[in-house]
Amino acid sequence: MNNKTKYKSFTLFKRLWTGYLRNHIFLLLVAMIFMVVEGGTLGGLSYMLQPMFDLVMVKGDAGAIWFVATAILMLFVVRGITGIIHRTLLTKVSYEASTQIQVDLLNHTLHLDNSFHSKTSPGALIERVQGDVISIQHLWNTILVNAGRDSIALLSLIGVAISIDWVWTLVTIMGAPILLLPSLAVQRYVRRKSGYLREIASDRTLRLDEIFHGIIPIKLNRMEPYQLSRFSKLSQDWVKSTIKTVAGQASIPALVDLAVGFGFFSVLLYGGPQIISGEKSIGEFMSFFTAMALAFQPMRRLGNVASNWEIMAASLNRIFNLFDTVPDIKDTVSTKIKEPKNFDISFNDVHLNYDSTPVLNGLSFNAPHGKTTAIVGESGAGKSTLFNALTRLVDPKSGSINIDGINTKNISIEKLRSLFSVVSQDALLFDETLIENILLGKKNISNEKIKQVLDDANVTKFISTLSHGLETKVGPRGSNLSGGQRQRVAIARALLRDTPILLLDEATSALDAESEKFVQEALEKLSKGRTTLVIAHRLSTIHDADQIIVLSKGSIAEIGTHDNLINQKGTYSNLYSLQSKPSKEVDVLLNDSTLISNSTKSPLNLKNQKSLVENKHNFLSSNSKNLNWVQRLLIAIARKLTF
Repeated sequence: MNNKTKYKSFTLFKRLWTGYLRNHIFLLLVAMIFMVVEGGTLGGLSYMLQPMFDLVMVKGDAGAIWFVATAILMLFVVRGITGIIHRTLLTKVSYEASTQIQVDLLNHTLHLDNSFHSKTSPGALIERVQGDVISIQHLWNTILVNAGRDSIALLSLIGVAISIDWVWTLVTIMGAPILLLPSLAVQRYVRRKSGYLREIASDRTLRLDEIFHGIIPIKLNRMEPYQLSRFSKLSQDWVKSTIKTVAGQASIPALVDLAVGFGFFSVLLYGGPQIISGEKSIGEFMSFFTAMALAFQPMRRLGNVASNWEIMAASLNRIFNLFDTVPDIKDTVSTKIKEPKNFDISFNDVHLNYDSTPVLNGLSFNAPHGKTTAIVGESGAGKSTLFNALTRLVDPKSGSINIDGINTKNISIEKLRSLFSVVSQDALLFDETLIENILLGKKNISNEKIKQVLDDANVTKFISTLSHGLETKVGPRGSNLSGGQRQRVAIARALLRDTPILLLDEATSALDAESEKFVQEALEKLSKGRTTLVIAHRLSTIHDADQIIVLSKGSIAEIGTHDNLINQKGTYSNLYSLQSKPSKEVDVLLNDSTLISNSTKSPLNLKNQKSLVENKHNFLSSNSKNLNWVQRLLIAIARKLTF
């Protein structure tokens, strides 16, 4: 995800102020008052040096000692107390405002449509919500403190210097204007490098996200060195960019140092003879010199404000670009908030493209309420896209999708998606307890209702095997549960949602026979009285569907019941035959494999059993013309494994 717009600094600050900082204006004003007091104490301190030198040290006035000492002590006490107060207030503002940005950013991202998320990596989004916001969280606290306190301190110190001798003050600061152009150039450099640094940080987060989510394939494919080298290269780029950014930051205080050094050099040459001749007292010179010396650090920190702002601006630019990304699919002003009463589904001449690739081509069919409609077809036929279009994760290019005769575009997205329960092949579970994964934040659910849901979903059959029952942590993405157990949890969710439309996306395709039995039983209970659409690759699971739609290249090739389609001897019949034949031949191979396994217990019979298996293999070879190349390949692999 690249930055589309480069915002000006004023625009960034205005949006930050109006959106977040202005909400804390009272605390900011109180903090500003205490910053003014703290900053002013430096001016008071430098001012008190004149009576200390002239009255106490030069004239020897003993009575002035208590006065001067007490005044200086009080200045430091006030400085310490006000510093604690304004830092605490600004920290509160900083963390509350940045936390609100994170919440708003996540909320905005959750409402962006599927096309955005398909093109944007989770790592990049994590870095926006987490990394960029944390970056500005630390920086704006520094900027607010330095810009507020140090500005007041600098003004008070320059005021003391002017009160002593305005010509000396002018001589001291006359080198500052020549630093303007170099400072602007450095600021642009820092912003450019900071933006690149944030992009590298995003890439590193993406890489870590993919590594930890794919740790098992990485281990099984021995990809550790490859992944490590990719992350190491990104880390090296990050280090180089960080060094360049810090060097750019350090350049601005260095320029301030040059200007201040030149100023001190000039004022000593100009004011030294006046001290020697007696035109100015030692106390005046020490007070002036101290004021300018104390102004040195605020000037350096204020110089850093500019570079810190450029770093912060790079993160703000990325954040506001994400805020300015609008979903393609959204409710419009003209959207009518309609609620279907009946839940018949109809697709009417639906055409849908992904970019320039057509996926659905004139798709038309009806799925009656209370009936089961199965969708089958080869990979890429448009089965999952059909579900996505129905739930408005994507919108068709033309045609309409209706529920109870109401175009889904005329139903609010929130209401539309509340009509569906989805059980897919990959049941997404969160790293929480089992019961939390079922309830998903629902409150006030009775124990009787929960028990009924658990029973109907066959979850109760495995709860007793878990260490803490319903309070057992299921692990990241449900890793502590088996595939069948995860599916049953997903079914329990769907039962609890109790929606009128059920979408099943390969819900049993990755399960063993025993798990499939439990899941299939639960699905039958779940689908009763609901409009059910099923995507299936295993045709044996949809024998009893009220209608079966065979998709091919985004359009309907065949439609009918199982028996009708088998009798038509068309695409569905061929698919069914392909799935039926190999199972018998694999059984032969499994039996042969069992013979070979048993032969290890009786070495004397190995030769006879091997001959038997070879005869069976010859039988398969003679009938291989009835098999496709994938089936022949699988049988060849089985032969190798057998011996």
